[in-house]
Amino acid sequence: MHPPGFWDRPAGPLAAALTPLSWLWRAGGALRRARARPFRGPVPVICVGNLTLGGAGKTPTAIALLAALAERGAPAAAVSRGHGGTERGPHRVDPATDAAARVGDEPLLLAAFAPTFVARDRAAGVAAAAAAGARVVVLDDGHQNPSVVKDLSLVVVDAGAGFGNGRVFPAGPLREPIAEGLARADSVVLIGDDAEAAATLARWPSLSDKPVLRARLTPLATGLPLEGAPVVAFAGIGRPEKFFATLRALGADLRATRSFPDHATYAPALLRRLAAEARAADAMLVTTEKDAVRLPPAFRREVMALPVRLAFDDPAALAALLSPVCAAATTPPPPA
Repeated sequence: MHPPGFWDRPAGPLAAALTPLSWLWRAGGALRRARARPFRGPVPVICVGNLTLGGAGKTPTAIALLAALAERGAPAAAVSRGHGGTERGPHRVDPATDAAARVGDEPLLLAAFAPTFVARDRAAGVAAAAAAGARVVVLDDGHQNPSVVKDLSLVVVDAGAGFGNGRVFPAGPLREPIAEGLARADSVVLIGDDAEAAATLARWPSLSDKPVLRARLTPLATGLPLEGAPVVAFAGIGRPEKFFATLRALGADLRATRSFPDHATYAPALLRRLAAEARAADAMLVTTEKDAVRLPPAFRREVMALPVRLAFDDPAALAALLSPVCAAATTPPPPA
């Protein structure tokens, strides 16, 4: 579903009316954490999570971490719940044969950078990754899951969206209160430009109680310049407007934009309408990498996917944060 508009506005009567349901949501999360017996994996676990429902940039952050670990000689694997897929796992993702309907869209993106395992049982997924040779595991979207001990927990924040009205679901977009979520975090990854980051830190100063790593999503060159190109863009991600803004910044002539819910499934009739709209506008269809992996293979040839990568403003700060994990990951295991 699309997030309701009142989540992004100052809390009003509707948010107040839904607050008792937020108490139930919070109580359920607290009970789950209290009853959990976290699994201590045989290798270090880095958790990438966030405090809001929907996208904040977790998967690009996980990809950046996998790349950083590879550069430092730490064999890493990713573990994901596989949201939107039917596979319960543990299952190692094979990009050549697995479809998003089975494993989810995000695991397919992660699998291009490191061995990736889908597991509804995160502990079983960590164990499977370690058994396959991983010396460190990046757990994608696991901050609210208490089943695994985390050696390093990063909370990702979209500086352009912040925390909306600051209320917990369903009164607002938060999965849990900010203070509770930050208490379990080691660092914050704040994604956005300087103005967005400054505004978010001013509104939510408690973020600065943790080390803040600034980062930005940067489009990669595709070989097909977008400057002045007529485009019909569509996206089913947490914040489609952020993708459209990226295209405008690249100089694309946006003839139309179409937004869909995060992890949307694209029916054949809908894809035909999108293709017809692009032809009528004499424009190319453009979407995100995450959307592209959910498209039928035959239709992907009609669409340009715009890849983006996360770049940290201070790579040295990231390296320092990862240093203890990399040291543990590159230390030879004791003989059996």
